Amino acid sequence: MTGTATADLTATELLAAYRAGTLSPVEATEAVLERIDRLDPRLNAFCLVEPEWALSAARASAARWLRGEPMGLLDGVPVSIKDVLLTRGRPTLRGSRSIGPDQEWPDDAPSVARLYEHGAVPVGKTTTPEFAWKGVTDSPLTGITRNPWDTSRTPGGSSGGAAAAVAAGMAPLALGTDGGGSVRIPASFTGTFALKPTYGRIPHFPASPFGTLAHVGPMTRTVADAMLLMDVVTGFDSRDWSALAPPAAPFAPPWARTGAPGEPPDLGGLRVAYSPALGFATVDPEIAALTAAAVEVFTELGAKVEQVDPGFGDPVEEFEVLWFAGAAKVTEHLTERQRAELDPGLREVCEQGSRYSAGEYLDATARRMELGRIMGGFHERYDLLLTPTMPIAAFEAGVESPPDGPPARWTSWTPFTYPFNMTQQPAASVPCGFTAGGLPVGLQVVGPRHADALVLNACLAFERARPWYEHRPPSS
Repeated sequence: MTGTATADLTATELLAAYRAGTLSPVEATEAVLERIDRLDPRLNAFCLVEPEWALSAARASAARWLRGEPMGLLDGVPVSIKDVLLTRGRPTLRGSRSIGPDQEWPDDAPSVARLYEHGAVPVGKTTTPEFAWKGVTDSPLTGITRNPWDTSRTPGGSSGGAAAAVAAGMAPLALGTDGGGSVRIPASFTGTFALKPTYGRIPHFPASPFGTLAHVGPMTRTVADAMLLMDVVTGFDSRDWSALAPPAAPFAPPWARTGAPGEPPDLGGLRVAYSPALGFATVDPEIAALTAAAVEVFTELGAKVEQVDPGFGDPVEEFEVLWFAGAAKVTEHLTERQRAELDPGLREVCEQGSRYSAGEYLDATARRMELGRIMGGFHERYDLLLTPTMPIAAFEAGVESPPDGPPARWTSWTPFTYPFNMTQQPAASVPCGFTAGGLPVGLQVVGPRHADALVLNACLAFERARPWYEHRPPSS
């Protein structure tokens, strides 16, 4: 099992092959590095690749497997790390020219440290817009990242490099972050899976300037892979004051750990709400039809599905107060020369964010708390909420918003994602089909706070019934 086909294996498939002795972590890592070398000049998903870093970790993993002593749940599995998460000894530039690479980098982010503890193989760091500020991936530092399904289009953002890497077989696992949709937007646009967990479920250090909007999340090809990754990166870390206690039970079922076939979760009797537009969004008809067809699958699987809106209006103005104020905070120390080199759109929102008063910020926070109250009551009646992840398919790369619409901020075209950052609920995007033009579409699955396992199991059942992840982009 060698060559480019190896790069398309999922984490669970790789672990089964290591256990059987039919594949080595070194072979798997070499296949991924070859894929990166071949495709990344077109996709620009990585801002840092160090083959020897990866191969050294792979060789150590291979020795452990040979002794029959794997180090952890992901020993030998290649993984990429979004370049906003700290990596000890290697720069974290966050897509910005304002951060100097030549300094000490003494810390690993909690999630990164956990990867190493479980033997995962880091293959590189993935691109992000400057300071992860928008829903597409381009920056003055790293240029434009492109979608493997159509390189003229964006993979979304801000974890666009991570999503492009997973979709193109440039590592089956990725760590991303999500402050307003930043793992779910690119998952929808690239036909991959991503989960924004309950806030605090994955510890985060240093604290994000965007505050409690920002989550760390797994990005993978399959739901089972995300479950494994969640079992690795969740748990308490004293550096994060808001980190939750370790989960009471593993997210991944036993079969996902062994690679053996397993039964999908039973959705019988699950109370599911379907909101095609949240009561305020405008959705492309083709996306609406694909999402509606995906919702029917939940009925086939035994869930009790009802079309109903949650009962809140668009909180975009309040979200922008919170988000743009965070952007202003992250750049407040920059010199005038550094500000002149910022992404022009980021510079604009920083100026806007710096003008908000404390009263306006507190008003936005109050709206956020009210939104959380509404959704708390909603989930007393419904176990899950289904929506489109995105109202549109991937558009032209290198622009903040679709070029055929009026000039607008990125928040104008992702109405389904940011509300659930405000409420801190778990929300996932699972592939649910393709447009006539061959572009992926995602279904968003939202659960009440702390119901990460429920969201993952529902996505796993849907994925088993409709395995859209098996489709591969032409560029891979």
